[in-house]
Amino acid sequence: MDTFISRKRPRLSNASEEPKQNSSDPCEDTTDTKLAILLSLFPAIKQDELLDILVSCEGSVENVAELLSTKDATAGTPASKKRTAVASLCGIQTSLSSHVFTTSEDGSMRPMHEHARKKNLSPPKKGKTLHLYSPEDIAAYTPCTIIHNFLPAKEADALLLELLDESKHFSRYDFQLFNRAVHSPHTYAVYVSTPEEHRQQTSEYTYGGTSRSNVRQATPKLRSVSRQVQKIVNSEINKRIRDVYPDGKKLKYQSPKEWRPNAAFVNCYDGPTESVGYHSDKLTYLGPHPVIGSLSLGVAREFRVRRIVPRDEDETVEEEEEEEEGEGEDLGINKLSPGSNYTRNQTSSAARADAQGQISIHLPHNSLLVMHAEMQEEWKHSIAPAQTISPHPISGNRRINITYRWCRDTLNPRYTPRCKCGEHTILRCVQRKHETRGRYMWMCHGGLTPGKEGCSFFQWAEFDDDGDPVWGKQTIQDEAPTLANFSASQ
Repeated sequence: MDTFISRKRPRLSNASEEPKQNSSDPCEDTTDTKLAILLSLFPAIKQDELLDILVSCEGSVENVAELLSTKDATAGTPASKKRTAVASLCGIQTSLSSHVFTTSEDGSMRPMHEHARKKNLSPPKKGKTLHLYSPEDIAAYTPCTIIHNFLPAKEADALLLELLDESKHFSRYDFQLFNRAVHSPHTYAVYVSTPEEHRQQTSEYTYGGTSRSNVRQATPKLRSVSRQVQKIVNSEINKRIRDVYPDGKKLKYQSPKEWRPNAAFVNCYDGPTESVGYHSDKLTYLGPHPVIGSLSLGVAREFRVRRIVPRDEDETVEEEEEEEEGEGEDLGINKLSPGSNYTRNQTSSAARADAQGQISIHLPHNSLLVMHAEMQEEWKHSIAPAQTISPHPISGNRRINITYRWCRDTLNPRYTPRCKCGEHTILRCVQRKHETRGRYMWMCHGGLTPGKEGCSFFQWAEFDDDGDPVWGKQTIQDEAPTLANFSASQ
């Protein structure tokens, strides 16, 4: 197939435009390709200077083109001054594949991304990290959708200020792992709509083996923004079903109902070292194939994902060890006085990420990331620590992250099984063992409660096609109260 690079100036993206859903192939967006485009546009500038400016623009060809097309650039402004001017630019890279053309089957020339979405994309290579910036590339390579500049700038800043003030009431939490005390490396709070839900979250719902004490009422702006999150997330769900899933149908166990956020976990990462290891979010109250809307505010951080690769059946012991490791990672903890189990798990986790490669997604201020239905069962994600970060004018070194979630009414803790030791069970999906991969199970979680030991309780979980539990002969005597939708409770 013949390929050539379009010589016309790249079209600058409009922040108010809805992100395209066409897939593209970042493997075409190599540094050499970027430099080739820039050299064709600005032949009078030396290649090493173009490379310096490209690096300072975080790999964005369009920002380089915009910068060099100004009057100062045409007048021969030194490269050092050009790099200084870049600091005020957004730094969001759009896909170069829209500027790379291929010959289609009918002989016409079409953008590369239109061809890329029709072929299977190669995963990142062993030991490599594939950095993605554009919405097209993120949608093509991961089960995620990103919307940059999600809220009007003033509204995003107001929400950030509101939650920075709220963060004074955030706290860390302690529990045990591998018989050692552990704590979260960042502060957090859980937000719900009504006083009754506050009571439920502090007495009935459990996370990591314990009930949450730091539960707060949804703030006015947090509640207001949830309307927009709900609208966009449902729109993106429908697009993914139509354009990506087989036969244009939802996944098995995925709910056909409208996604309605009724709880939010708000985390504050203060400084570059606060991070969360690779994990999958717990399914206990979300159910199979959940969708999560994650809004980032303040300092930009790096969100890394990797696909879960099944193992041979004789590696059951390693899988169980990773499951324990995942419990801690899901809660975003730091291990205190790590022992041999922790060290071994950390080493094996790093080896797995290196062996299959990983994908890095840049999460700037005011970006909404939609984690689609297959994310929690088939992928793991993390917030990587950073050596340095660029301070945000409002939040400084802090990042606020809101994960809007829909807790299913049918998975209220009054319905879910209790284990032999009296603790709430958790819902997990088999991710690595070939024989049972994709099945769900209820397991004891008492071992994470300080001062308690877990038991051997295990029960396969059964769901109908829409992901609602099938409780067998169990009869529910009373109707448990449901969590109110943020928007509906206004």
